[in-house]
Amino acid sequence: MSAARFLVSGRVQGVFYRASTREQAQALGLSGYAKNLPDGRVEVVASGEDAAIDALERWLWRGPMAAEVTQVTREHCVAPDGDGFRTA
Repeated sequence: MSAARFLVSGRVQGVFYRASTREQAQALGLSGYAKNLPDGRVEVVASGEDAAIDALERWLWRGPMAAEVTQVTREHCVAPDGDGFRTA
């Protein structure tokens, strides 16, 4: 088990990015959250199997149909408390 924090830039707010990320993360068996940041980015924290986190990262670059992702940064982090994946 590991955890990663992603910061996603581009047109990622108001396009169902967080809800779609939650669906993808749940399908991959990940725990964590996705939340909007005041600067227009979305923060995603995910914990679980390394391969599942890597798969989520690939999906974050695409996002839902209306999104226009310009950058995804990744850093290691401490796994968030709790089970499941939520939006904030």
